[in-house]
This record gives sequence, C-alpha cells and structure tokens, in this order.
Amino acid sequence: MGNIRLTTAQALVRFLDNQYLSVDGVETKFVKGIFAIFGHGNVLGLGQALEQDSGDLVVHQGRNEQGMAHAAIGYAKQKLRREIIACTSSVGPGAANMITAAGTASANRIPLLLLPGDVFATRQPDPVLQQIEQSYDLSISTNDAFRAVSKYWDRINRPEQLMTACINAMRVLTDPAETGAVTLSLPQDVQGEAWDFPDYFFQKRVHRLDRRLPTLAQLNDALKLLAGKRKPLIICGGGVKYSEAGEALRQFAERHNIPFAETQAGKGTIVSDHPLNVGGVGETGCLAANLLAKEADLVIGVGTRYTDFTTASKWIFQNPDVSFLNINVSNFDSYKLDGVQLVADAREALTALDGRLAAQGFTSGWGEQVNQAQSKLLKETQRVYQVEYSGADFIPEIADHIDREALFEEFNRLTDSFLTQSSVLGTLNEQLPKNSVIVAAAGSLPGDLQRVWRTKDYNSYHVEYGYSCMGYEVNASLGVKLAEPDREVYTLVGDGSFMMLHSELVTSIQEGAKINVVLFDNMTNGCINNLQMEHGMDSFTTEFRFRNAEGGKLNGGFVPVDFAAIAAGYGCKTYRVTTLTELKQALEDARKQTVSTLIDIKVLPKTMVHKYFSWWHVGGAQVSTSERVDAVAQMLNEHVDQARKY
Repeated sequence: MGNIRLTTAQALVRFLDNQYLSVDGVETKFVKGIFAIFGHGNVLGLGQALEQDSGDLVVHQGRNEQGMAHAAIGYAKQKLRREIIACTSSVGPGAANMITAAGTASANRIPLLLLPGDVFATRQPDPVLQQIEQSYDLSISTNDAFRAVSKYWDRINRPEQLMTACINAMRVLTDPAETGAVTLSLPQDVQGEAWDFPDYFFQKRVHRLDRRLPTLAQLNDALKLLAGKRKPLIICGGGVKYSEAGEALRQFAERHNIPFAETQAGKGTIVSDHPLNVGGVGETGCLAANLLAKEADLVIGVGTRYTDFTTASKWIFQNPDVSFLNINVSNFDSYKLDGVQLVADAREALTALDGRLAAQGFTSGWGEQVNQAQSKLLKETQRVYQVEYSGADFIPEIADHIDREALFEEFNRLTDSFLTQSSVLGTLNEQLPKNSVIVAAAGSLPGDLQRVWRTKDYNSYHVEYGYSCMGYEVNASLGVKLAEPDREVYTLVGDGSFMMLHSELVTSIQEGAKINVVLFDNMTNGCINNLQMEHGMDSFTTEFRFRNAEGGKLNGGFVPVDFAAIAAGYGCKTYRVTTLTELKQALEDARKQTVSTLIDIKVLPKTMVHKYFSWWHVGGAQVSTSERVDAVAQMLNEHVDQARKY
C-alpha cells in the first residue's frame, strides 16, 4: 500500500473512472462520462483534473445545467439504471439550475450524480462571486437547496472526506430501492487542495446489484391473499422494466390468465399487442385498463409507486372487496395502499409466486371480459386516430365551454392548419420505425400516449412522468441517443415544453447524436387549459396570447412562433407541417438525415384524447362567484368520498 498525492478533484475523477456494476454476472463500467459547464467554481478544480487526465470518462459540453442533467437522466433511464453520466457545474446559479433535474431523478428513482461547485470552505474571499450570504448561518450555500431533492447529499470540506462521501454516493446510486439524485458539493478551494490519498481508494470497485429474494413468509401471505380472488389485475410499473422482469411477468400473466395494465414507466416492457396487455391505467389510463380496474378484486402492483395518476387519486379501484399485493424492491413502496407486502426483486418475486400458484392451479375468473375490453380499446384507438376537422360544426374531443368556431378559425388563419393532435399521433404510431424510441414528459402528450400509443418494441417508450418535468423532453432525448446510438429517437414535445428548455438540441448537433424533435404547436399550455376549464374556470393565462390593449389582459390574439426557424438557426434540418401528407413526407425525409431534425406541426387546440372513466383529485376553490366552479367543488367532494382515504 502507498499514497498518491492528488488534488481532491483529481482523486474524484480517478475514483469515478474505476466504478463498475455487476448484474446477473454481466459487468459494465458504471460511470461512462461527465457533462460539464465550467465556471469559476469548478473550471480550475474539476475542470483541471479532467483536462489533465479524464481516464476513460467521456466529457460532454452542456449548454444549460438543467438540460445537461436531464440528458444524463435520459441516458441512465434508457440504460435501465446500469450506467450513468455525472454532471458538474459552477457555484450559485449554475448549481441551482440542476435542482429541478435532481427532483426529476429522485422522483423517478433514476441514478444521477451531481457535482456542483461550492463557495470557499476557508471563507477567506467571502462573499465570493455568486454566493448567497445568510446572516443566520454562514455554512449555507445554494447547494443546501439540493438536500430536499437528493437521495444522498454531502459537502466535501476537507480532502479526506471525499473517500467516505464517494463510497456512500456509489452505495445509493447502485441501490434499486434508494437510487435517485446524489449531490456532492465541492468547495472550489477544496477541489484544488492536494492530499496524500491511499492508493486502495482507487482500486477497481464492482458494485453488485444482487436480486433480493422473497421470503417464504411473504410468499405465503401473497398466496393466502390470492386464494380468494377471482379478478386480479397486475399493474406493471417501472420496476419491472429496470429489473428486466418482462418475460417473468408475461409468463405469470399467461399461466394464470391475469390481465396487466401499465404505468408510464412500465409501458413498453411488453408490447401493446399482447392479448393480456390492457394498456395504461388511472387518470391518463386507456379504455380497457380503466374498465377492468373498476371491477378488480385484487391489484398486484409490481414495481410501481402508485402515483395519483396511476390510481386516479385512489379512486379507480371501485370493487368494495379490492385488496392490494405490492411486489417491490422498495420497502417504502410496498406499504402503500395498505397492501400485503412482497419485498423483493420483481423478476425473482414473480418467478417464485408463479411456481406456487401453478401448483395450486390458480386461474383468474375474468372470462371474456379481457378480450371484450381489448376490442373496445382497439376500436376507440382507431377512432381517435382518424378524427379530422369537419367544418364549423366540428366538436373536438375536449368540448369545453369555448367558442369552438372562433377558436379554430383564428388558429387556421395564423397557421393554415386544421390538423388534430390525435390524428398526428396516429400517423406517427403508424410511420415511425418499429425499433425507434419516443421521448415525452409533460403536457397533454403523455396522457395521449398512455391512452392510445401502441408500443411495438422493447424499451421504445421513454416517458418521464414521475415529476412531469417540462423541458425534459428534448434534453433527455440526447441522453437516450447517447445510450442507444443505433436507434432513431423521436422527441414528442408541446410548444410550451419546448420553449421551457431545449438547450441540448445544440449539444446533439455538436456530438453528432441525431435526434428528431416532433413539436406539437397549439399555441397553448393545452393540458392546463383543459384542467382549468374542466373545473369551471374560463381560459386564463394558459393560452399564448398578446396582451389586449382593451382591458389590459392576456386575451388578445394568439402569439405565432416559427419553431422551425429556431431549430434551423441551430443547424437542424427542419420541416413545417400543416397536413398529414406533409407529415408523412417529413418523417420519411427526416430518417435520411444525419443531423438532428425538427418537425414543426400546427395542431388544433382541444383535439387531444379525452380521459376514460377516471378522476383526478386537484385542489379546487370551495367557494367562488361562479356557479360552474361551485358545481365542480361539489363534484370533487363526492369523488373524495368514494376514494380510499390513504
């Protein structure tokens, strides 16, 4: 044993370059690279270390700290949490920009290593540039804001602290039950401080993702619960995909004739055409899954967090005898909905439960209901895919209290388009290559995709909905492309989310990592406009309109934006689309390109897909001057009374 004299930053880089993950005997390099935006808080510390010797770590130049961190999340998610790209920023605003991404990673249980620069540990130059001073506590910096959204947080105030901090960071990042954002705050003076690090700190470390086995007692509890049930429904969550338990779930479902529904994270684990796959469930659920959910007497949640959208705010499961069996590697999630806990790896739990159920000859009692629900879903999907504008009497899917004729005429006057959102989705679902990956996150598109998108290939559906973070879409697509360079990647994004953040579109050009941005422009934050009007309000500051000189409100004409021109300025190949024929031509040509593309599609407001027998508990005014708002308040109270209380 010996010592190696290095700066703290140099030691960190060398450590990260020697981390590996072993899953089922397959060993992969865990930290593949680092996204960096350099400023005074990290360029002479971590930047110098990477410039001097980055080892096998690939350094990527980000454009916006949040954007690059979302790209890192997209990479790790597409790699099923087996590989990561770390992110470093300067102090102050650079670091603060990554807080949103940290929340996105932790909510979705995706490993994300953040290395923000920090203020001086010595405090000699305080207040340093971009430092916030708190008179009641001088130890606080911007980076303390990461505590609420990180699964592990540490500040390296001395070089010696780096060692235990790094090992604990790896512990959390490689733990499927606890993973999320890990933040190591790096004071800029400490980054450059030299220390004699023991050489064994830099040894190759192989972190083993061992599959947790179910206990006999918990298996017996599960079997006892199943014995009296006739209409079980599986919910396939993201944990099934990350565990690579899709085949185990398929065999389990087929052997016992149990239909399975999908969460946003679980969708794409098994293709949509499987006869027992009844699609998305809950508030953004489809017709088939929600029909069966109301009758299910047992919900078998596998790798799901049971978010309010999955359970329709704990309302969708209406059978008075419904129980819950929760298969999850996280003990925390296994306790949700007061269910019976089966704390284990999804693949191992399903395999063990399958064998014991088979010995008992268990099969569900759904009869023809699953086939009937599937038939209704397919028919409904084809209907919405074929919805076309039919003139002044056209009634859109979202028939709110609006002057439809005036709205659509104004939109057409500005865009020369009468395209419907659902018909565009139908064309995309038909035209995109089978093995391509679609990426989405916020707005109305995730709901539409969960309801009617038909997955055709494994891991081809990449939708972030644990945090529903606007601005994730374009940036995460870069991460997806870096993870799977041989697959075409399509970003499905609304105009609102695109304007929120699309910084790494430029990075995709720089890296030669082609992504295809399919932009739905309806000049509105559409899903929130729907939400407010559904709950009794008028349209209020959710459409993109000019300020009206008469009255001073934002209710003038629509604000038109040429998104194709924006992307062309970055170096993308771009297309402007107002008909389905133009869309098909654009998609065909985009596949031939080697540079990133953007298809600017003008779609009529209110033409997304409506909900199916679901409800979502949102905070509404209990008293108002509007009869519509008062009526909704009464409706909310009635639905809360029908929902589970915890």
